[in-house]
Amino acid sequence: MNEEALQYHINMRSGDVGRYVLLPGDPGRVPLIASFFDEAHEVAHNREHRTWTGTVDGVKVSVTSTGIGGPSTAIAVEELARIGADTFIRVGTSGLMQPDSMKNGDLVVVSGAVRDEGTASHYMPLAFPAVADLDVVDCLRQACGERGIGYHVGLSHSKDSFYGEMEPERMPLADALKSRWNAWVKGGVMCSEMEAAALFVLCSVLRKRAGGIMVAVNAGHPGLENLCETAVLGLRKLIARDRQ
Repeated sequence: MNEEALQYHINMRSGDVGRYVLLPGDPGRVPLIASFFDEAHEVAHNREHRTWTGTVDGVKVSVTSTGIGGPSTAIAVEELARIGADTFIRVGTSGLMQPDSMKNGDLVVVSGAVRDEGTASHYMPLAFPAVADLDVVDCLRQACGERGIGYHVGLSHSKDSFYGEMEPERMPLADALKSRWNAWVKGGVMCSEMEAAALFVLCSVLRKRAGGIMVAVNAGHPGLENLCETAVLGLRKLIARDRQ
């Protein structure tokens, strides 16, 4: 499919999105993120992929939900890239993995991801790292610092099974799951989620930029306004840097 074609899953074509796209998982979070844009409006909603487009500092930007996990994330990014997007920032929730050094609700600017998932292996072998773009990381880090909120920069753990993490004891592979989890924690991995590794590897292959900012929680439901506002501020800083 070329960029003029209507993309099959996201139901959009060239001109519907900006070059900068924020990527939550939940379609319900799209309007919240778009509320920090100017002139935002819904463009499309098909399956798990919901898109709003607006502007930030006069530049067209978009937010598209990916659904849960690597496969649907890869589909969204592939099709968004075909219609002109080149910078992707994952904005989502994650499980806190370093309770001794992190607080519930802290933000994590993701610089790289553990490839404990399957989607990225269809693009590159496991020896290939899942790393974020340094400019995107730096702008998100600056946004966190400017807002004076608790944040960390480091690694996330990307997996395919939510309940394999949450309820490993009932799985046939319980011992292996617990052992691997302990290894990630001892290695300093900060949070666990389901999309970053696929996003980072795919964007490396497509020669696009990617980053991620997560709220890390170990209890309760996270407040998302802080996360979303910080993500858009980071995007604002990236737009200003690109203009230079």
